[in-house]
Amino acid sequence: MTIKPLADRVVVCAVEAEETTKSGIVLPGAAQEKPQMAEVVAVGPGGLVDGKEVVMTVKVGDKVITSKYAGTEVKCDGKEYNIVRQSDILAIVE
Repeated sequence: MTIKPLADRVVVCAVEAEETTKSGIVLPGAAQEKPQMAEVVAVGPGGLVDGKEVVMTVKVGDKVITSKYAGTEVKCDGKEYNIVRQSDILAIVE
């Protein structure tokens, strides 16, 4: 099964968070922050959204930083995804 986003929506998959700090301390799962770095899996077509023309600037494969608690979490084929609006993407990481 595939997820095909509509309008200005983007499907992202979280990039694994670091499990140790820079000083070498191992963090348990509960102490880790929700990851903000994600990889774009699918991009909607854009178009007319709320009366304004939206041009999609992200593409599949981009690494992005999203707002911390943005979007809707979904599970598909045992994998977790987050569906966000393009406006919830803060930056593209190069």
